[in-house]
Amino acid sequence: MHPDFWHQRWADNQIGFHQDAPTPLMLKHWPSLGVEPGTQVFVPLAGKSLDMAWFASQGYRVLGVELSRIAIEAFFAGHGVTPEISESKYGTHFRAGDIELICGDAFGLDEAALAGCGAVFDRAALIALPADLRRRYVHELYARLPSHCRGLLVTLEYPQHEKAGPPFSVVEEEVRELYGRDWNVETLERRDILDTQPRFVDEGVTALYTSVYRLTHKG
Repeated sequence: MHPDFWHQRWADNQIGFHQDAPTPLMLKHWPSLGVEPGTQVFVPLAGKSLDMAWFASQGYRVLGVELSRIAIEAFFAGHGVTPEISESKYGTHFRAGDIELICGDAFGLDEAALAGCGAVFDRAALIALPADLRRRYVHELYARLPSHCRGLLVTLEYPQHEKAGPPFSVVEEEVRELYGRDWNVETLERRDILDTQPRFVDEGVTALYTSVYRLTHKG
């Protein structure tokens, strides 16, 4: 998607993808990764996700990247925190406590920017991208993460012809094809959630599942 698309969504407050609580599947399955407190967790296309606050509350350090300054400012304002702001070649950095959010292009982050990340959590990034960008996202951005990094990935699955994304449907076969070059992929859970998502039902979607995967680097 063109950056202007997401800037407009935030400007218009069209953010149905935002959750007002931490992701339940993350809360359930994150412990299975065995990520030690103090580890830096990378959150791509972070928005103002409450998952980041949860990670910080559990003793993790957070590095998020987000195109929209509106989203980043809303995140810190929502937690009553005034961040320190600085600039780098990656964009504008907002830091408060154990959370650092970069307002910039995720594809602009290099190995140096991600060198401290021991884990990655992706609930809304992969499914926000059309197919061509999903391949670039995994083969470029994920390839810059350290070899010891491990991750948790949450996706949606539905008949793609029934609804225009984003969010897009990303089935298990595609997840394994995209990540299989560099990552071991383990399916942890697949859950039917259509009854809990009236917005999808109203758009004519007849089946909706969410899946969660554990990623461990092959390097």
